[in-house]
Amino acid sequence: MSDMSALRLCPAMLVSAPASGAGKTTITAALARHHRNQGLRVRVFKTGPDFLDPMILERASGNPVYQLDAWMGGEEHCRQLLYEAAGEADLILIEGVMGLFDGAPSSADLAIQFGIPVLAVIDASAMAQTFGAVAHGLATYRNDLRMAGIFANRISGQRHFEMLEESLNSELRILGWLARDSEISLPERHLGLMQAVEIADLDKRLDHAAAALILTDGALPAPVEFRPARIAPCKQSLSGMRIACARDAAFSFLYRANLDLLRACGAELQFFSPLTDQQLPPADAVYLPGGYPELHLAALENNHAMQDAIRAHHAAGKPIVAECGGMLYLLESLSGIQGQRGKLTGLLPGKAFIQTRLANLGKHSAALPEGELRGHTFHYSQMECPLTPLVWSEPTRAGQRGEPVYRLGRLTASYMHFYFPSNPQAAAALFLP
Repeated sequence: MSDMSALRLCPAMLVSAPASGAGKTTITAALARHHRNQGLRVRVFKTGPDFLDPMILERASGNPVYQLDAWMGGEEHCRQLLYEAAGEADLILIEGVMGLFDGAPSSADLAIQFGIPVLAVIDASAMAQTFGAVAHGLATYRNDLRMAGIFANRISGQRHFEMLEESLNSELRILGWLARDSEISLPERHLGLMQAVEIADLDKRLDHAAAALILTDGALPAPVEFRPARIAPCKQSLSGMRIACARDAAFSFLYRANLDLLRACGAELQFFSPLTDQQLPPADAVYLPGGYPELHLAALENNHAMQDAIRAHHAAGKPIVAECGGMLYLLESLSGIQGQRGKLTGLLPGKAFIQTRLANLGKHSAALPEGELRGHTFHYSQMECPLTPLVWSEPTRAGQRGEPVYRLGRLTASYMHFYFPSNPQAAAALFLP
């Protein structure tokens, strides 16, 4: 158990906005790269179950990015992540999710829970005096929320900034602004931002954004007190086991906390590419995370050797955990938006196709025989599978559709992206023979 008297102090700030699309990721990344370029050690977190934004933020800060979600991981898990970061960083930045007060728990809830001040990013591209009203509303909607200040994004220049600044009441201040600039914006696709490895000039864009920041106050935010968490160490239930984890351009939706937990339970992780590798590394279990298999259908279909290796692994009675895109890879076929079709592994009977309309989104829990696991779902594909689900997930929002979880031998497959720290022993049990 942790020593509760060992407080750590570190400047910290949560970057939020009135709504999605205001530029939170761009501003967080620009601030991280700016302070990194000043020689500071910057740790960045992302609120909520997001895979793509953390890839950008890792490149910006040069350090690993973890998710902070009190529902998926629990308060003490979040506390532990922040405490560890405070021990090595000069600055902690947290990018919020959606709007400041959206969701349960919201970004505001997280900020209040850990005493972290909020920097509110407002897209002021089509605003003048209303900027002050929006800022006032964000700052006063809850009286227990600490505001670090306001940031004006996508503005036209100095005169516009002065007009925005004049609209604020005396208790609020603009900490900085960023002008509209096509060389700063980050490219997107149907699930959100493009993956960092796919943006050839990403470092150039990040350096340009950092240099373009106009900070009215260059000082770091006030230090925040972080205390250690009450978390018992993981049981070594996976001691001596080797887990082969898919990781490439098609399968990249991996929570760092999931990998950390498997290692903490004693497993040795070995990474492989279903796109290019011809065989699995020696492994007792396989982990197939989500990603973009629909963008790599030809390569996945043509890699018959890897498909054979995964089928042989399953036939030997060894565990496989497949999430979302990883599950789609195990179907008989997958069709893309343009009608292209890939014949895939065929471990799971059925097929899937990508559509232009969102199929499901939200946080879910699944009551598996191993124990309840929490996580989230976010996909545009529809799947047809004749198997009877082992269980159906339970969404947090009333009226939302659950997701089937399939069990075929030692294969567990679902659209759900499981967050392993939500139940460490249940997660580890999925990989046991």
